[in-house]
Amino acid sequence: MFETWIMDLRYSARRLVSRPTYAALAVLTLALGAGGTAAIFSVVRELLIEPLPVAREEQIGVLWFDGSWNEAEFLHLRPEFPGFRRMAAYRPEDATLEMRGQPLRLVRGIAASAELFDVLGTGPMLGRTFQAGDDLQGAQPVAVLSHALWQELGGGASIVGRQLQLGGLARTVVGVMPPGFWFPDPTIRVWAATPLDPGNRAGRYTLVGRLEDDARVDAMDGPLAAIARSLGERFKYPPQWDKTKTPAITELREYLVGEVRPSLLATLAAMSLILGIACVNVAALMLGQLGGRSMELAVRSALGAGRQRLVQQLVIESLLIGGLAGVAGAVLAALSFSVLLESLPLGALAESATLDWTVFWAAFAVALLAAVFIAIVPGLAIRRTTLSSTMATSRTGGVSLRGGRLEGALVVAQIALAVLLAAGAGLLIRSVANLRAIDPGLDVRSVAVVDATMPTRLSHDERRRIVLEALPALQALEGVKAVAATQKLPLRGPGDNFGIIVVGKPDLESTTTAFRIVTHDYFRALNTNLLRGRNFLPTDRASTEAVVIINEALAAKYFPGEEPIGRLLRSGFGNQEERIIGVVENMAEADLTDAALPARYMLFDHVPLISYLASFVLATTSPDDLPRVLQAARTTLQRETSRLALQQTTTMELVLSEAVGAPGRVATLLALLAGLALVLGAVGVYGVISHFVGRRTRDYGIHIALGLPPRRVVWQVVGRGILLAALGCAIGVAATLAFSGPLSALLYGVGRADPASLAGAVLALITVGALAAFVPARRASRTDPAVVLRQQ
Repeated sequence: MFETWIMDLRYSARRLVSRPTYAALAVLTLALGAGGTAAIFSVVRELLIEPLPVAREEQIGVLWFDGSWNEAEFLHLRPEFPGFRRMAAYRPEDATLEMRGQPLRLVRGIAASAELFDVLGTGPMLGRTFQAGDDLQGAQPVAVLSHALWQELGGGASIVGRQLQLGGLARTVVGVMPPGFWFPDPTIRVWAATPLDPGNRAGRYTLVGRLEDDARVDAMDGPLAAIARSLGERFKYPPQWDKTKTPAITELREYLVGEVRPSLLATLAAMSLILGIACVNVAALMLGQLGGRSMELAVRSALGAGRQRLVQQLVIESLLIGGLAGVAGAVLAALSFSVLLESLPLGALAESATLDWTVFWAAFAVALLAAVFIAIVPGLAIRRTTLSSTMATSRTGGVSLRGGRLEGALVVAQIALAVLLAAGAGLLIRSVANLRAIDPGLDVRSVAVVDATMPTRLSHDERRRIVLEALPALQALEGVKAVAATQKLPLRGPGDNFGIIVVGKPDLESTTTAFRIVTHDYFRALNTNLLRGRNFLPTDRASTEAVVIINEALAAKYFPGEEPIGRLLRSGFGNQEERIIGVVENMAEADLTDAALPARYMLFDHVPLISYLASFVLATTSPDDLPRVLQAARTTLQRETSRLALQQTTTMELVLSEAVGAPGRVATLLALLAGLALVLGAVGVYGVISHFVGRRTRDYGIHIALGLPPRRVVWQVVGRGILLAALGCAIGVAATLAFSGPLSALLYGVGRADPASLAGAVLALITVGALAAFVPARRASRTDPAVVLRQQ
């Protein structure tokens, strides 16, 4: 048995070497599908299948209103959270790292209560994690480092007990987490215990808890209702922030990776379709080769070769192609892995997906499994063919009498898969077009953005001074029309809301609005239209009267049918009142698809509380100036002040792309894959029609000799290609309607049965089928009857 396997392996290798075009096309086609599928599966495995780096993740959940809990609420509930063993509060707090002789550096961080690592259930690699008392007022500031940051700082065990200047505060390093640990995303480098203040009502925290041993996340209605009742007894909430309504809990995995699941599954499905198309294509190629070898197989059968031996040779040849494709696919996966990560909307989670030998073995295994599937088709063809009749009919054309139904079925399947992929890409492209058609209320074409942070130990006055002193240097850069700063840009999600009181309207329900701190040229830098009143002036900075500009949504909500200019607002800064001086058009202050939020804008000079985060916006004279201006702005800020750590430099166009989110990136990726599917589909149709024409050469010669016009031959052959494509399109449309569910979460303003997307996919595939069939059709129309009849 082993001897025959070795002999057949050598025979298959010689056949592939003697047919380099066929071998290269089969290997490359299968490698594209296997490599891409292996690469995306490695990402899916890491994020959706492998356990999270915490203990018993199914016992951990995140409470509702994430990012909006405050310290007073947490400390009120802390003595007992019904149904939970432990509950922790955490919030994002990136920190500046100051090291002697080095520029100020930004470190992604988390500020948390002392229970955080007890909730997560993961121990340190060195030292300890937080312990009770680390988050008390007056406690020594402590921090736990990630393994990556520990290595960047030298990787020595002596780091435990050392003090680092984080956020301008000397924090003692008490522990280092093991490699592979991350929470809540892989970019976090430091976890700091934060002093909790019972009087702090700033809603910035997320609550994460570990359930009791016998509890389940999906059976927590009773304990959550008890938490809501306790909150209602102690706190009063405005309707939009009422935490006593609809309490809920989200599983930790869903909370951490739920947003990327639809994109990953859609991409995995798309790559699986490409793999399926590749398998069908290679099967059709092998079937065509089988047609050309019919006499050889018949002779070998007559000399005693059994069908099992013939099928075994095909299987070994297919496995050899699969093995070569697996190696090539692994190389393609390695070369394209970083591009894939950039194309997927993974955000910070991309850092957890790494390329390792798993991708190689995955590509190899996928290719071999595909090869086994591919061998089934020609194997069935051999079992269905009467080899003795092949020799008997050799003088009349041999296998030319076969109608090619099996090859036709392969083309139909290939076209159906391509339609499914093309329709999905069309749906996403239409969704992205709808998203980009939304007016964000600002210019995104020629605006540069520089995000920076300052040490948290700085006073509010120092932070204000640093921001304002940086503006003149940025304004002086070549190609810059206007410069401004803000603590939060539009299109970057909800948050930064503040209470509002309208003077003269005591009966107005207590609520909050989006609150933005800006410099006087902010609206000019973003090219936002002023609708009524006036803009900020440089003289307003020194004015003793605080001024405010509101947007249309705030004017419509609080001053319906009234003139808001000149009215007074209070934002809770003592007895300070702010006079409304203007109304601007609505900007997308939260998510792109959200309804317009009421928003107000105040000057840095008039707000006593200044965040340690700042974003500088620079309006340029032309979009072509953006790269040069960004580089100059980075250099200028690093030169002008040593107390600003730059987070990133970007553009408002990229900020908008991020706001479009997963549909934008997945649409681009699926469009590329759909283009590849069209190419593979064209190759498949061309190959099958070519084989069909080759088998019927004698018939065409006779028909032409009897007077059939060549153009009729062209239409007959092209018509067969169109018929196969049409059948595949019908099946593909039905499959799209049935299986496009995973795309629903990525669609906006378009349904799964969108006629334009389906019609576009069908038209594209039928056109491809017609064009691919036209080449062999022309060859058939030029058949010389005399030559054919002489050969027969």
